[in-house]
Amino acid sequence: MDETTASAPDDLVRRHAQPGRTLLAILHAIQDEAGFVPPAAVAPLSKALNLSRAEVHGVITYYHHFRTAPPAPVVVQLCRAEACRSMGSEALAQHAEAHTGCRFKQHGHASEHVHDHAGEVELESVYCLGQCALSPAMMINGTLHARVTPQKFDALLAKAMAAVVRTEEAV
Repeated sequence: MDETTASAPDDLVRRHAQPGRTLLAILHAIQDEAGFVPPAAVAPLSKALNLSRAEVHGVITYYHHFRTAPPAPVVVQLCRAEACRSMGSEALAQHAEAHTGCRFKQHGHASEHVHDHAGEVELESVYCLGQCALSPAMMINGTLHARVTPQKFDALLAKAMAAVVRTEEAV
């Protein structure tokens, strides 16, 4: 998201709050474009949809998918559901925390909406990536990976970090 978009939540809302679209669809579109739902977009969204700011804010904070701050350059989402747990995702989570220096937040409650990240990496717990037969599974920057071991995680993370460096150098 560039500085223009960051300072113009009204423009984001104007582009995405089209007649017939639901609040959830609009929030997804805003996050897809901006990388997160800026808190300053709540008021224009509530006005555009004739909802209270509390209703809009409530939807954003209820669904753990929505974020209200920009994500780190590398986002690791590890499945913490039963099938992946039975195949070692908890040990993998401990390895990822030790390797990255940040920790996973559980997404069971709205109060746990904040994602923990240290510098370039953000760790998120998710519950089912649909890869139960290939567990443990994780996504790194939206790319699905299955049968992830600590060694495979280290290689995938190094590759993702290298891609961030290449992108930053290109800018």
